[in-house]
Amino acid sequence: MTNLRNCLDTASIYVGTYAKYNNSSLYGEWFNLSEYGSYDDLLEAVHELHKDEQDPEFMYQDYENCELFEKLGLIHESFLSPEIYEIAEQINESGYDTEVFEAVLDNLGRMDFQSVYEYANNFYCGSYPDDETFVQELYENDIPFNLPNFVVIDWESTSRNIMYDYFESNGHYFRS
Repeated sequence: MTNLRNCLDTASIYVGTYAKYNNSSLYGEWFNLSEYGSYDDLLEAVHELHKDEQDPEFMYQDYENCELFEKLGLIHESFLSPEIYEIAEQINESGYDTEVFEAVLDNLGRMDFQSVYEYANNFYCGSYPDDETFVQELYENDIPFNLPNFVVIDWESTSRNIMYDYFESNGHYFRS
């Protein structure tokens, strides 16, 4: 699992321009997002690279390690959100791995970041290897201490019933 600080450290984008591309040139450069303190700093470096154009229209031709940013709609071929650094910092401060936020998006579909963030904060239950382990840990503390040892709980069957109220993605569990 990777937290966003690590993801931001390895996230990079290749930036060219539409004018160069339309003139059969793929000239551009890879920019590592962590090398810039803000969106404005990054944009300044990109403008410097393409200073040979009067009003360059940037083309984000490729990106690496930006899966969460893509799912949030913060980056695509013709767009890089000015909020990307603010969102990165907010996720970093949350203490959750990026996979938690990706799991919300995988199950609930496209949402704005604030909705994803609030959903994770309100409904995230943790990471478990399987449904049975999740349900067993969820309810084991509610089992009376004086339960006779001949009573056996079928955790597989119990988890099938309990999972109607939860969802799972890549080992991350949430209340529905």
